[in-house]
Amino acid sequence: MTRGRMIVALDALLSKRNVTLAARELDMQTPALSRLLGQMREEFGDPLFVRSGRGLVPTPFAEALRPKVQGLAAAIDDLFQPTVASRPSEPFDPGWNVPSSVPVPPLATRPANLLDGQPSPAEVAANLERVGQSDSPHDRLARNIGVLGIAGGGHGRPLTMEEAEEAMGIVLAGEADPIQTGALFGMMRVRGATAPELAGFVRAMQGHVAARFEGHLGRGHPAAPSPIPEADLDWPCFTSPNYHNPPWFFHAAKLVAQAGHRVLLHGNTGSGPAAGRYEVVAAALGIPVCSTADDIGAALAAQRIAYVPLTALAPQIHRLIGLHRLTQFRNAALEAVHLLSPAGGRTSLLGVTKPSHRELHRDTARLLGLSHISVLGSVRDVAQYTPFRPATIHRLIDGEPNDLALPSRMAEPPSTPRPRGTSLEYWQGVWTGAMRDARAERIIVGTAAFALFSLPGAGGGFDEAMAKADYLWKQRQSR
Repeated sequence: MTRGRMIVALDALLSKRNVTLAARELDMQTPALSRLLGQMREEFGDPLFVRSGRGLVPTPFAEALRPKVQGLAAAIDDLFQPTVASRPSEPFDPGWNVPSSVPVPPLATRPANLLDGQPSPAEVAANLERVGQSDSPHDRLARNIGVLGIAGGGHGRPLTMEEAEEAMGIVLAGEADPIQTGALFGMMRVRGATAPELAGFVRAMQGHVAARFEGHLGRGHPAAPSPIPEADLDWPCFTSPNYHNPPWFFHAAKLVAQAGHRVLLHGNTGSGPAAGRYEVVAAALGIPVCSTADDIGAALAAQRIAYVPLTALAPQIHRLIGLHRLTQFRNAALEAVHLLSPAGGRTSLLGVTKPSHRELHRDTARLLGLSHISVLGSVRDVAQYTPFRPATIHRLIDGEPNDLALPSRMAEPPSTPRPRGTSLEYWQGVWTGAMRDARAERIIVGTAAFALFSLPGAGGGFDEAMAKADYLWKQRQSR
């Protein structure tokens, strides 16, 4: 494979930021370009591109190569441009085709980057590099925002994990100007967050929560060892207040806890009037709602299950996610908080709606050094498995990617007519047996099976996990 072909391919990828579109431009098959990208990564010793929610994003190394690559690609194209020798001929001259005798100056322009007092992009990039750790939080956050917007020849680049951790740390410490917070999330929204950026955000969130709980949250944090028993399952549950379907996954989590596994649920349902929904739901099922490190430890030790509202873990993160009400878009903080893992669970169960974000979350977990995680494609951002629909689980097993496609396991049972009463009463009735709902029961059993199957060292296949979950459901009242 010639290096010239690599240069042309890299130029197309930098331009399109999409393997399929770049392959179409080069008249190549997409798998062939993917293989070529793998060879380029090995040749340069750099990933060159990372996935984001909006396609491929060049790494800082690839951005630095952009001017040279564009120039070399243009030169290669010029070599193959057809040249046609001009034939001498007698042009038709009507007698009035003569140049003007009035000299015409070039078109007058004033480039925007050369306005009076306006620094060039290169000068701005140099100024950003001079900002150090001794500078104010505003200046340091401005440097990171500037990197997103103008560094790299005007194209910007994604933040490194360290830069993202610094930026989020400043925001969580309450030291960011409101305009800076909006600019940071707005610019990341346009391009799409990358795995290193989300990993940096998670690390900052972990440090923020650990500091809030005085260093006593769990072994997974950059803090002193904790007396809190490590959870077996970390189960984030961050859903929209507009999602009104019953949270059957709480029933599934209680089944897993009754089987002897420690389960920590944590999350919220927005920041409006429905923000306390899961607190009510947990309490109705007898799951302790915890707000301190001691509460969490006691609940996991005694009942092997606890729910922690985000407002108790970190009000600053809760408010940051609540900016959705002002902006009407999901900011990157909401993507990162799913991987917070407050008690450092042996594995995390994530539900992710967007297909492009499922591998992104797994890649983020890998950068964070997590050994086990299961990311389930879901209609909402919570791990709740529906066995009568096909699903794909993006997993990390011992730190290595491992995907599993689950086919539809059964026909969907018909919906059960709802009797009079509130949704909460119906939801409780399914657990107690006062209400029979075949569809809900299959979702509960399937979700419990998904959780049991995802535990490290669980052994057996998904069928065995389904059989065990079904047994747990039938025996739930006797435990």
